[in-house]
Amino acid sequence: MHDVQTKEDDAYAKAGVSIDRGNALFEAIKPAVKATKRTGLMGSIGGFAGIFDLKACGYNDPLLISGTDGVGTKLKVALEAKKHDTIGQDLVAMCANDILVQGAEALFFLDYYATSKLDVPVASSVITGIANACRDINCALIGGETAETPALYHDDDYDLAGFVVGAVERNNLITGEKVAKGDVIYALPSSGVHSNGFSLVRKIITDQGLPYNDACPWDNTTTLGEALLIPTKLYANDIKALLEKSRDDVHGMSHITGGGLLENIPRVLPEGLAMDLDLNTIFPLPPLFSWLQNKGGLTDEEMMRTFNCGIGFVIIGPKDANLSDHVIGSIVSA
Repeated sequence: MHDVQTKEDDAYAKAGVSIDRGNALFEAIKPAVKATKRTGLMGSIGGFAGIFDLKACGYNDPLLISGTDGVGTKLKVALEAKKHDTIGQDLVAMCANDILVQGAEALFFLDYYATSKLDVPVASSVITGIANACRDINCALIGGETAETPALYHDDDYDLAGFVVGAVERNNLITGEKVAKGDVIYALPSSGVHSNGFSLVRKIITDQGLPYNDACPWDNTTTLGEALLIPTKLYANDIKALLEKSRDDVHGMSHITGGGLLENIPRVLPEGLAMDLDLNTIFPLPPLFSWLQNKGGLTDEEMMRTFNCGIGFVIIGPKDANLSDHVIGSIVSA
């Protein structure tokens, strides 16, 4: 886990890379990583590769489902707000929510943390956030890599990438092929902007001349930075409970990420079908999104093509299935 070497090399340190800092980070994150241990995990922290035993998890005919993602320029908000304890959940959620769409259980996760000069408290905060999110959805943090690359990154900059592997029994795979005309689109709320559209968010904030430590314009109980850094919601536990109760009624699911509602829902529809959204169930938008729309001068279509608009995950199923209290549209012929 987070490969490190054991002896400081003065020449290497003078070139900008400190093995000692890597060792210090390894020790700092070890308790959080150990807390993610789950059935199926083999081996210990610090090896060259992670090992996972699917048979120990009780799968009979499993399919492996994998995904990878990053956090994008939300990292710039974390840097400017000097708040790094929630961005790790964003990374896990962006990956784990994606494989959840096909009914997969996230089994293990790996992360990549790259920076100019390793700041151990910052990196520890980020990776502890990753571990905590993994623990919350019973996913093992099985490995990772930390890289100091001063030639690529500058000052306090860092970047993140995440990789998740999950499994689903073959006969429980959700592909969207069961979606039919007359099905409805059930919505689950987002926790905020999640981790998409932040280049536009940051432009609007800059145009308004607002520091991230100022009071939040739509919520005076917090700062602007804290409001924007509310982490991406993890949907795994909610969807697991739903599938255990009503698996046959779940015909398709979609994680609302880059491209918003308009791009992500059609990705799971069979050929010949389209969605008919009821805009009255989406607008007026939650205060955060209303503020962004107003200050950015954005049309309703631009909002729905860029942001989740308060809806982070959707489930498609029969009208009488009651998979959620919030229905935002239906499936019609294309």
